[in-house]
Amino acid sequence: MKKAIKAEDAAALIPDGARVLIGGFMAVGSPLRLIDALVERGVRDLTVIANDAGLPHKGIGRLVHAGAVRHAIMSHIGLNPEIQQKMISGEVTVELVPQGTLVERIRAAGMGLGGVLTATGIGTPVEEGKQVVEVDGRRYLLETPIHADFALIAARQADYVGNLEYSLTAQNFNPIMALAGKTVIAEPDVIVPVGVIPPDEVRTPGVLVDHLLARAA
Repeated sequence: MKKAIKAEDAAALIPDGARVLIGGFMAVGSPLRLIDALVERGVRDLTVIANDAGLPHKGIGRLVHAGAVRHAIMSHIGLNPEIQQKMISGEVTVELVPQGTLVERIRAAGMGLGGVLTATGIGTPVEEGKQVVEVDGRRYLLETPIHADFALIAARQADYVGNLEYSLTAQNFNPIMALAGKTVIAEPDVIVPVGVIPPDEVRTPGVLVDHLLARAA
């Protein structure tokens, strides 16, 4: 049985300079209340690992606007002009990673793998400085795992022991990120008794979840 905590208490667990995985796709499936609590706390110098930088003033975009992000590892930033401006000015450094490679590097961290081999980026500037491995006459880049101190994820439902069910496209990154954070904080829409979520619908088992956010008052 996991005790649900308030968003501000969860935000207090995350120190300045932490490496943070944040689920979601253009703010859909992102832990919005937890992000708001981080902004309110005034957290700084985060390394944010996510699919994208959200939208201006929404989702991860709120962290960008608040000056909480020092480094971003993402597949694209095209929908948030503010992080583009901060990258150009040098206020934020950005590492762009192809989307499939990004999620596989996160999965590799969660599974204890030493990395993944991908042909994506071969023969481009992405190859520079990376180890190239040849398999059956074909060249691949060795992409290293992406670990994080925290995984901040959103779910449709959680039960009292932390099993999580996701809705539709929120499954894209959240379940994988739940594998790779040392501490996993989940923000469910609702918390239900054990047994309400069908076993086949559990995408993240409760053993991986350290903290659940209580519902907003």
